[in-house]
Amino acid sequence: MSVLKRRARGTLERRLPGESVYRENLLLASMPDSERRRLLGSCESVDLHFGSVLCRQRTRIRHVYFPTGSVISLLSQVDGRPGLEVGLVGAEGAVGIALALGVNTAPVSLVVQGSGSALRIEAARFGAELERSAALRHAISSYLYVFMSQLAAMAPCARFHMVEARLARWLLMTRDRAASDDFYLTQEFMAYMLGVRRVGVTRAARVLRARRLVSYSRGYINILDVRGLEAASCSCYASGRDTYARFMRPGGKLSRSKPPAPNLLRIGS
Repeated sequence: MSVLKRRARGTLERRLPGESVYRENLLLASMPDSERRRLLGSCESVDLHFGSVLCRQRTRIRHVYFPTGSVISLLSQVDGRPGLEVGLVGAEGAVGIALALGVNTAPVSLVVQGSGSALRIEAARFGAELERSAALRHAISSYLYVFMSQLAAMAPCARFHMVEARLARWLLMTRDRAASDDFYLTQEFMAYMLGVRRVGVTRAARVLRARRLVSYSRGYINILDVRGLEAASCSCYASGRDTYARFMRPGGKLSRSKPPAPNLLRIGS
């Protein structure tokens, strides 16, 4: 069954080993306490499940999600094909925030890559909070700036970098956002994310496993050598990590002096 045919559910489900646990959302944590508490009053806590589709490309955005334990992939589809991942969001950010630009149509599909928790707010309430909270507008606009930097790097990465290096980058990004060295990912799903045939992912995973950088069994991936995987990754991982660090103040507070970014240096360390 295609992952793009599954729907989001709000019911509890037994967690698999390596799945994310609740963490503070760094974008929300950057806001003053009083404004953050008011925004949280309009949010509801939901459990998101692997493969669930939160929003389809070119459909109406009904909710904004702030992951607190889940990981969400942004997929761009062309001519009905499965799609290519153009972004990955965890507890450092939010999805559905095109609403902040006055656009209520999703430019990409939102698919849950890692099961876990999230805070969800309805589109209308999010719009109302944006109007009344300068702190929220600043946090969202700053995050959009940083996220655009990530999007700009994805196209040349897919064009010029080898599948093995891209897979290493993608696993490291997932590790950062899931706050775990082990997680559940099928080869079919990895092929969707990288925009390659499944056989290409299989070969790339074998290379990384042969170098003892990761172990892989029945969908469970364990990162054995983080430094080695960083060395095997394309330059896009370090570049993106350094961009986030450059725009983030120590202690997780976003800078007010220039566009900030979430600290993904070692969320899972």
